Amino acid sequence: VVFTHFHPDHCSELVPLLFALKAPGMMNGSHKLKVIGGTGLSDFYEGLKNVFGRWIEVAGGLEIIELDVTGENCHDLGQGTLVFLPVRHNRESLAFRLEVRGRSLVISGDTDICENMVRIAEKADLLICESATPDEDKREGHLTPSLAGKIATEAGVKKLVLTHFYPECDKTDIAKQCFKTYDGPLFKAEDMMKFYL
Repeated sequence: VVFTHFHPDHCSELVPLLFALKAPGMMNGSHKLKVIGGTGLSDFYEGLKNVFGRWIEVAGGLEIIELDVTGENCHDLGQGTLVFLPVRHNRESLAFRLEVRGRSLVISGDTDICENMVRIAEKADLLICESATPDEDKREGHLTPSLAGKIATEAGVKKLVLTHFYPECDKTDIAKQCFKTYDGPLFKAEDMMKFYL
């Protein structure tokens, strides 16, 4: 489990996941579930344990991996690599890049425009990038369609998926706004969407 940051819309599913893993046969006790996040992850999990107690204790335990958010972090998955860079949103905010068998997926999490987003997305096969509001409603700590497109263009990504839409996006042609700064394959995220790299 990887967290980009600890706002409720990005981490609240952890409690039901841990509770579900208590069901018979879900965890055999020989493997630890890895939970990866930025500064404060241990405190975040301890806070959850104070509220939910044994109901979120998993057989075999958890491996809490709290990353330093001052620079690049790499985590070897055996079959691939996770690379993390800090981005502009919260103090713990991280974007990450998954590299497996020569393919790469980048997830921005919430972020404002920053050089680390271009750096981590460089030549990615797929960039899933937040685009919270239309261009005319830019908010601190978030991207707009044209800013997401700018990052994708500068990084030379192969495909761009816009996500994390606030309701204002339903009233705007966000694809048109993104195409002001990006001319590659573009998708608007939908539940259960699948991509094959």
